[in-house]
Amino acid sequence: MTGQRLDKWLWCARAVKTRSAATRLIADGKVRINGERVRKPSRIVQLGDVITATPPGRLVVWRILDAADRRGPAPLARTLYEDLTPPADETEGGPAGEARVGARPTKKDRRRIDTFRSFWS
Repeated sequence: MTGQRLDKWLWCARAVKTRSAATRLIADGKVRINGERVRKPSRIVQLGDVITATPPGRLVVWRILDAADRRGPAPLARTLYEDLTPPADETEGGPAGEARVGARPTKKDRRRIDTFRSFWS
């Protein structure tokens, strides 16, 4: 592999759905190569480069193992990189970091909660 454009590599590795989405991600400053922020989608990536990206709602850290001439199926895309993403903490509940306890409230529970809140307000 002599090198490949960053936006094309992200698209082939299925980090994003379209190349224009990859370009937006890069232009917004949400992609780093070897710790340096990248602003141009035409940046050439090489074997062994470490890409840190923050697509909406997640963090990915990948080491480039190969390049692809065109986008293929997901199993082939997974051979393009080694996943170095740190495991998510068990204490984090979701994107806002709040932990959920139990199931969602039922309609009856919701009415009780609303009554309780109106009583104390």
